[in-house]
Amino acid sequence: MKWFEPTLVYDHFGPIFTTVNIFATLLTITLFITGITSGRGKREGNLIHDLFLGVELNPRFAGLDLKFFALRPALMGWIMVNFSLAAQEYKVYGSLSTGMILYQIFTFIYAFDYFYFEECMLSTWDIIAENWGFMLIWGDLVWICFMFAVQPWFLLYNRIHLTPIQMIIISTIFAIGFAVFRISNSQKHQFKTNPKSLIWGKKPETIAGKLLVSGFWGILRKPNYLGDWIVAFSFSFPCLFNTPIVYLYPIYLVVLNSHRQWRDHQKCSKKYGELWKEYCRRVPYVVLPGLI
Repeated sequence: MKWFEPTLVYDHFGPIFTTVNIFATLLTITLFITGITSGRGKREGNLIHDLFLGVELNPRFAGLDLKFFALRPALMGWIMVNFSLAAQEYKVYGSLSTGMILYQIFTFIYAFDYFYFEECMLSTWDIIAENWGFMLIWGDLVWICFMFAVQPWFLLYNRIHLTPIQMIIISTIFAIGFAVFRISNSQKHQFKTNPKSLIWGKKPETIAGKLLVSGFWGILRKPNYLGDWIVAFSFSFPCLFNTPIVYLYPIYLVVLNSHRQWRDHQKCSKKYGELWKEYCRRVPYVVLPGLI
């Protein structure tokens, strides 16, 4: 309808990026103050620690859970950045490289999956365990929106024309990772919402009815992490191996999830005690079968 240029985000990237950073910082300070003064928040450490990790689990505004809601503009913003960079490539060259096409398809499927299965987020670590401080606020509004989009910036200025074989291989890797990611997350959410529902056509096996050891969760303790890692690397594979910077997101994700898994392990050890030890015995590997 020509209301605005599709290259809008590309054309004004600097001001948009700066504004969102300022907004994330001011929101962090505001939620810290309102959390403490209202009594809903709880101080855990020094000022920097509490600003970074937050003092309130689910801060609300007009009844809206801000932490849960923030993932919407985050993922929408990421896709808008991606689309705008693709529009700029088309504007300059009159076509999209096959590398850019694959990247856009993969990331749009991933974002669409989030909205279609948004309910599953209610059983994730971010929602149930992490306070909403600068780490998650900046992570949602800045890191996801802008730093996840390193690959299309590279592809805009370094057009990659993949061969049909390369496209098939990369697409297959994405499909495998996406299947593991989606199925494992769905199995976990299904068990938490309806423990008696079948998994892979069978009654779910559990430890004391609390810890799932069926489906992918009977193979690995964090199969969703494995799937997410494979998907993340498939976002970068269309750039091939020309520069390590395009692997910023998957490397970040591996580091983030590894630390998160360690924290989750400590928490579950305290929560479940001997049951957790039995679970670790039944499912000895975390993310890679036979390795770790």
